[in-house]
Amino acid sequence: MTPRTTLTIAGSDSGGGAGIQADLKVFAALGAYGTSVLTAVTAQNTRGVDAVLPLPPRTVGEQLDSVLVDFTVGAVKTGMLGTPAVADVVAQAARDGRLPQLVVDPVLVATSGHRLGVVGAVERLLPYARVATPNCAEAAAITGRGVDDVPAMVVAAEALAAGGPEYVVVTGGDVGGDEAVDVLCGGGVTTLLRAPRVDTRHTHGTGCSFSAAIAVRLALGDPVPAAVQVAKEYVFRALTGGRNWELGAGRGPLDHFGWSA
Repeated sequence: MTPRTTLTIAGSDSGGGAGIQADLKVFAALGAYGTSVLTAVTAQNTRGVDAVLPLPPRTVGEQLDSVLVDFTVGAVKTGMLGTPAVADVVAQAARDGRLPQLVVDPVLVATSGHRLGVVGAVERLLPYARVATPNCAEAAAITGRGVDDVPAMVVAAEALAAGGPEYVVVTGGDVGGDEAVDVLCGGGVTTLLRAPRVDTRHTHGTGCSFSAAIAVRLALGDPVPAAVQVAKEYVFRALTGGRNWELGAGRGPLDHFGWSA
């Protein structure tokens, strides 16, 4: 049986834990055929980001055209866009109806703290998103208000949902407590999604993996709430599997393929 095709539009991570590399691992792990459009090349590892080279918008557009002219893409996710000019290219494709089931992961800051995107680039895409998946820091940057606990996450999710995306998930992995609580808002309903917090420093690529998993499930036909729940469960397993790994000296990657299960 021919697999469903998914597309990631994001930056490269030379350490393999986040970005394009993580997205393609998630696509494969969950049974989808992954295609990719590269927006930037980064020099990074588990310790941090050492350099970023954004690709020209024309090159991004040419990659996008090559993929979309040949593949029937069931869902698309975006990660690091890098520049507003690149975001304009992607947003134009979304306006033209070429990016179905669009999941926008508004990558603004890497796990290491290195700034990878600008708010203006993200805002260009939000009106076309089926799902947007900001973490607390990204939600704060976009809304201009502090997001550091669950009530603030609810306010941010509802504010972002009112601004364009059909659904918003504000992820709470960086908020303290025994549970990892995400806030899903859409269709006039706000839901708290809870899971036990995994005691690990190896969280590099968590946001990329979460949004990529949502895209796969949307491509397979899940409604958004079901896709988000499956993605949350997948990330929980991947965090649990990689928590004792010793890959690199910093914040390591997730166990995308369940090797430690």
